[in-house]
Amino acid sequence: MRPTVLNLQESRIREVANAGIGRSDVLPFWFGESDEVTPEFIRQAAIESLQRGETFYGHNLGLPELREAIARYMATVHQPIDSDRLAVTSGGVNALMLAVQALVDAGDEVVAVTPVWPNLVAQPEILGARVRCVSLQPVDGAWKLDMQALLEAVTTRTRVLIINAPNNPTGWTLTRDEQLRIAAHCRATGTWILADEVYERLYFGGGAHGCAPSFLDVCDPQDRLVVVHSFSKSFLMTGWRLGWLVMPAAMTPQVGKLIEFNTSCAPVFVQRAAMTALARTDDVTPRVVAHLKLCRDTLVPLLQALPGVDVAPAPGGMYAFFRLAGASDSLATAKRLVLEAGIGLAPGVAFGASDADPAGCWLRWCFASRDPQRLVAGVERLRAWLGR
Repeated sequence: MRPTVLNLQESRIREVANAGIGRSDVLPFWFGESDEVTPEFIRQAAIESLQRGETFYGHNLGLPELREAIARYMATVHQPIDSDRLAVTSGGVNALMLAVQALVDAGDEVVAVTPVWPNLVAQPEILGARVRCVSLQPVDGAWKLDMQALLEAVTTRTRVLIINAPNNPTGWTLTRDEQLRIAAHCRATGTWILADEVYERLYFGGGAHGCAPSFLDVCDPQDRLVVVHSFSKSFLMTGWRLGWLVMPAAMTPQVGKLIEFNTSCAPVFVQRAAMTALARTDDVTPRVVAHLKLCRDTLVPLLQALPGVDVAPAPGGMYAFFRLAGASDSLATAKRLVLEAGIGLAPGVAFGASDADPAGCWLRWCFASRDPQRLVAGVERLRAWLGR
């Protein structure tokens, strides 16, 4: 085996979840998904496709009609995007890996804004790249990006800048001014921007069309920009494994080649379900966002009332990322919470949050719960555990 692969960290989130296997009394908030099933009309579209016998290979880049549907959908929240800039992928994770494979060689320098979902840092490392991290910082109850530190980190030697916003785990979201500055700087250095914007519709800050600021609205079609999207979060389709990439048109056929050598194509019946999801976006996404806001506004004040807990409302996403005073090892603390309190949370170290913080360790709580009362019950368990 390659040393790079042997040295990969196993998922710390999975490690915590494994500690709760077989525990029916554990309230699981560790994974980044809602506990609400995909809407019936989306499931039915897949069933009907299977009944028609659509079980064969499809186009590498996705069904042409789905790519057109994605282009129409994106035009409702962004500037118009031609379908020749789109590739359908087998999930957002696959989209990210394809983008990294297309852009990164062994020895290249990659800069990533952290804390962040671990895959975004691990994927370029798997390909032999050197990853430098620029950390968000909690300032006055909110997460902030040190723009000067980021611009100094991104130089002419930097092949790719990876940014996830709205961010998993913090909910931090870029402002339009920050995007403009980053885009201008990366044009000057010749750096590609890989923007993970899968949470853009899960945004509570208002704005046009209820969508977080996107690099697509400040960059030209020919800019060195690749944007990753997914059906998982906004359409309650995590297990369907379907996403898409937006890129310069000249790059699309090259990504098509990579898809052939990765997964060949996304399943046709899953793509049919996605077409129905896009056609009925207004029946799904606004309700999902409203419910997530209710969940956030239920959980965060309760956490803020706990002694030793430092947390701010997230402007986007589906997570509360909080600091627990008096704890120094987030992985050990998360495991203790499973065993001693019956709560499943993700450890901050999984996202690159340092356990060396003298003020305490960081934990992520996914608040995408069908029943907000489960969040209340979880906080009560945390309160009792802290009391003990």
